[in-house]
Amino acid sequence: MEAMTGPIEQEMRQLLSAAFAPTALNISNDSASHSGHAGDDGSGESHFTIEVESAAFTGVSRVQRQRMINAALGDIPGQRVHALAIRARAPGE
Repeated sequence: MEAMTGPIEQEMRQLLSAAFAPTALNISNDSASHSGHAGDDGSGESHFTIEVESAAFTGVSRVQRQRMINAALGDIPGQRVHALAIRARAPGE
């Protein structure tokens, strides 16, 4: 049985899929392990880990990859989500 995903997680999945046509995409909601900590807004969608593989990252630095992802996500990082851990790679890395 698949775990329920919230609206922010679903939106992130759609935005990243549209922007990068990933060959692999995994979004983990880490909010439960941060319950009661800084940034926990009680929504259950405050902390995420994103793992994405896309040809768009070929020859692109780690910092630039993170900037690309943050740009694709618009106002989600820092405004609607407190923390994102990002692991971006090109195919074969």
